[in-house]
Amino acid sequence: MLVAERVSMWRGRYRMVADGREIATWDPSWWRTGGDFEVDGHRFGVRANGWGTKYRMLDEAGNEVALVERAGRKHWSVRADGRTYEFRRASMWGNQQEMLLDGVTVGSMRRTSGWTGAIEADLPGMPLPLQIFVVGAQIARWQAEQSAASAGA
Repeated sequence: MLVAERVSMWRGRYRMVADGREIATWDPSWWRTGGDFEVDGHRFGVRANGWGTKYRMLDEAGNEVALVERAGRKHWSVRADGRTYEFRRASMWGNQQEMLLDGVTVGSMRRTSGWTGAIEADLPGMPLPLQIFVVGAQIARWQAEQSAASAGA
């Protein structure tokens, strides 16, 4: 299980912990929706399109290694290494996302605290960098939604 814990209320940084060991830090971008992280000595960038419906995971050379499509929709997907991972929002009002395999729930991701912003992700069969990307893209979406809500208030 991957757990994302907010490091600072002001900056939006998260530390990623797997099996009780810190493995990466999600560092949000200041100027665009997305962020950066490093895992196992490899640095990755995450960038969103203008509408925040697609997130690209880029390697150090700027090559796309994964893509989230239809982010924020009831059904969305992640493509990487010739594989597609399907997700769906469990409820219109909740914040749990379910990972599906042939239409059956096999994993999940959810915000465990609205106050601290902590997130738990159980994404079996998905490589660790890809798990961090999926959680990071979800963090970026939630932060963009919060910014839009506070700007509209």
